[in-house]
Amino acid sequence: MAKQSKGKCAFCGQEIAKSSAAKHLATCASWQAAMAKAEGSKRKSETLYHLRAQAQGQVQFWLNLEMRGLAALKELDHYLREIWLECCGHMSQFSYGGWGGQEIGKGSTIAKAFEYQDELTHIYDFGTESVTLIKMVGVREGKPVTSHPITLLLRNVPPTYECQECQQPAAWLCMECVIEDDAQGILCDLHAENHPHDNYGEPMPLVNSPRLGLCGYEGPAEPPY
Repeated sequence: MAKQSKGKCAFCGQEIAKSSAAKHLATCASWQAAMAKAEGSKRKSETLYHLRAQAQGQVQFWLNLEMRGLAALKELDHYLREIWLECCGHMSQFSYGGWGGQEIGKGSTIAKAFEYQDELTHIYDFGTESVTLIKMVGVREGKPVTSHPITLLLRNVPPTYECQECQQPAAWLCMECVIEDDAQGILCDLHAENHPHDNYGEPMPLVNSPRLGLCGYEGPAEPPY
């Protein structure tokens, strides 16, 4: 799998380097227009937090989000589950410092959670865990661009994969290969169609999520709104 360091702006569609996300938003005409339109709405002005969600140990998976300061962490938990994580209704938690760190209740607001520290850890599933680091990138005062508690700003471009059989572009994952054969299990359309493994079900589509291949995760890896 190729490493990915680029993401797509949710407002203008441009692909940019992960390290240039904040710089891009400062000059993105589509994002600036969305903020200007929001300022003319009847929504209340409030503190808005620019957050980077980064899958721990998987640098190719990341999100840039804007979240209302008065929204609760449970809203962020819901968003991460929908776009990245949810498979079997596992438990999750936020904390300072990851495993063994100070747990933060999901009823806490974003403003409270980032009052003294600029990074949180989110853990989903304490058996086959997925860990997401949530870092505060910036803060602005203004009106949110949507009625939702979270706005997607940028998201990593889906990683590219090569078929384990022919090295052509792949779109499928065989869990039996992964679990029983200790292989990548990455397959193109042709080799997925005739693949002999079926003890773990048919090969599943590759989706843009760090949860791929863990527990019962199958996607769809789409934002909830």
